[in-house]
Amino acid sequence: MKKSLVLYCTVLTLVLTAGAAIAGDGDSIKGRVGVTGRIGFLVPSDSEAFAVPNSNLNTDVGFIGGGGFIYGIDKHFAVELDITNTDFDAHRDGFKAGDFNTTNVSIGAQYRFVDIPVQKLVPYLGAGLDILFNDFNFADGGHADVDTVAGVHVSAGADYFLMKQLALTAEMKGVVAPDADINSGGTKIGNYDPTSFSMTFGARYFFN
Repeated sequence: MKKSLVLYCTVLTLVLTAGAAIAGDGDSIKGRVGVTGRIGFLVPSDSEAFAVPNSNLNTDVGFIGGGGFIYGIDKHFAVELDITNTDFDAHRDGFKAGDFNTTNVSIGAQYRFVDIPVQKLVPYLGAGLDILFNDFNFADGGHADVDTVAGVHVSAGADYFLMKQLALTAEMKGVVAPDADINSGGTKIGNYDPTSFSMTFGARYFFN
């Protein structure tokens, strides 16, 4: 259910953002380097319960935060490096089983709609590669190792320039990745599904 919601929201956002791209004026970041800070929430997928096939670890919505760098290649295209971290609780049979932690190193590209009627507003679409470093801590204080996996993302967002060097930013992002093994004492005890949907808000500062 959560995975379907992630995909539906992502596709809907991409369509709506693309529909806003019509002629006008906007702010270009061609040749400029910026730093981004962001915070928001993440809707994770459920994962497989420990030693109980076909049973779910139900996950809560978690907070996500981080930042990175952006560089404008030309008027429309930019590349971006983001590093974010999130953790969220997992429950089984109504009891807390523990919490997952994921650090996402994300490398991607944006297509920026700089030519729209609303001055200072720049919507964008993005896609790229994600390396997900995962971990799990049991509610009783124990620890399990979770494999690192690679995934992909699509995103849609907008920057609003308060001035040439400072912009507010908001972004929706869907990440799809294969299941990662959860191991304890050298034995596989479950699967972690890193697929997620997030909504973040923040700011970008450009150095030039």
